[in-house]
Amino acid sequence: MEKRVGLELRGRKPEELRELNLDNCKSPNIDGLTDKFTALEVLSLNSAGLTSLKGFPALPKLRKLEVSDNRISGGLNALSGCTAIKSLILSGNRIKDLESLKPLSELAALSNLDLFHCEVTNVDNYREEVFKLLPQLVALDGFDKNEEEVEDSDEEELNGVDDDDDEEVAEGEEAEGDDGVEDVEDEEDAEDEEEDEEEVGLSAIYKDDLGDDDGEDDDFEEGADDDDDEDDIEEEEEDDAPAAEPAATEGDRGKKRKHEEEEQD
Repeated sequence: MEKRVGLELRGRKPEELRELNLDNCKSPNIDGLTDKFTALEVLSLNSAGLTSLKGFPALPKLRKLEVSDNRISGGLNALSGCTAIKSLILSGNRIKDLESLKPLSELAALSNLDLFHCEVTNVDNYREEVFKLLPQLVALDGFDKNEEEVEDSDEEELNGVDDDDDEEVAEGEEAEGDDGVEDVEDEEDAEDEEEDEEEVGLSAIYKDDLGDDDGEDDDFEEGADDDDDEDDIEEEEEDDAPAAEPAATEGDRGKKRKHEEEEQD
């Protein structure tokens, strides 16, 4: 049990703990549980293998104690230092007679007692005798003196213990969650910046490539323009060239020859 108590503390101090669960710890005696647990309000020792409550510490704020399904047959006077107990669950133990229950009369705050599956429930006029023995009781095995079912009024208060703890944990998680959100946002901003840088770099590369292609297109266009200019110049030269004289006809050659013969004569 002592080892289990240490594990359940999880680095916290005993006086800071308000609820402790030691179910199934398998220890015949109370061990490791001390009166340093001054703030403890809820304690569960179900199926722990207990044969006795001897050495049970004085826990002034303890309101609910569960020790069901153990082998306890008596010695309930060990709880005398737990004067704030309102709910005591002893079901499934070896309590055989009313005499074993007498020490509980000293617990003035005790309002709910559970003795299901204990041999004492077979005693004649069991319910009447227990209510007579423990007049402070409101409910025995879940029913009042008139055999009407009673809801554990203390259960809501005890649940408040858990709710308070849950709120503290939730606040802590919320605070951590806020930091986490900021961290995530920072990471997302950093990723966006990296993506922007990559896009800028890619754009520059694409621009250079496009620039080279544009240059080739320009050279091609310039070459095409030069060819067109050469064609225009050739056409202009042809236009400026003097027209060729028409070829002499056969009649003209005859006339020239006749003229030359006359001159010789």
